[in-house]
Amino acid sequence: MLQWALAFFIIAIIAAIFGFGGIAAGAASIAQVLFFVFLVLFLVSLIAGLMRSGKPTV
Repeated sequence: MLQWALAFFIIAIIAAIFGFGGIAAGAASIAQVLFFVFLVLFLVSLIAGLMRSGKPTV
């Protein structure tokens, strides 16, 4: 998911350079949403891993 956010960010930068403001704004918005979704999922999995690691499995 972080790769998709980076791809949309690069698309936004390229579109801004060439003067396509609407496309750049849309791609930047999508990149921002994907980044925050990635961040939330990362934190949830990190917390779940820390809670689970308290008990060793054999």
